[in-house]
Amino acid sequence: MLGTLLLRLREYAANADPLANAAGTIALIVACNQPFYPLYLHAILGAAAWPAWLTLLSTPFFIAVPALARRHSFVGRAMLPIAGVANTVLCVKLFGAASAVELFLLPCLLLGSILFRPHERFATAPILALPFIAYLLVDGNLGVAMKVLNTNEYVALITVNAMSVAALTVLIGILFTSVLAREA
Repeated sequence: MLGTLLLRLREYAANADPLANAAGTIALIVACNQPFYPLYLHAILGAAAWPAWLTLLSTPFFIAVPALARRHSFVGRAMLPIAGVANTVLCVKLFGAASAVELFLLPCLLLGSILFRPHERFATAPILALPFIAYLLVDGNLGVAMKVLNTNEYVALITVNAMSVAALTVLIGILFTSVLAREA
């Protein structure tokens, strides 16, 4: 059953454009992992983690990336870092900047810089600017976090977020070595 599900996901993400294929694959991996984030937080924070379930609101946007990329490669590829920034902003509102959730803007920057070809650079400038804009404007304009945690809870949340960002960055790197090998 799991093998069939993985095959279906791989087929859904498949795209003749290697960059769109990578974007779809990453988007589906993120979407499949999103339900685990609230579960991790419940394991370490208990009932204080309830706002994390709201992060699932962004799941449909990640799931849409492969479908969009099939219709228009550029739009599908752009959707991935945009959805990532939107999800990060939502998480900052949920738990505050003290949670270090803004670290997820780093993979968004990475994706915004490697998902596009050199001739697309001018069109991608807003996508590359978005994580910077979010970082600079979010903290002062979102108000108080939906859930303010104590120091120990923030330390645990920072650890989860930092490890998640590291794992996502490694995954992106591994996928893009395959893209580079195919395009060489």
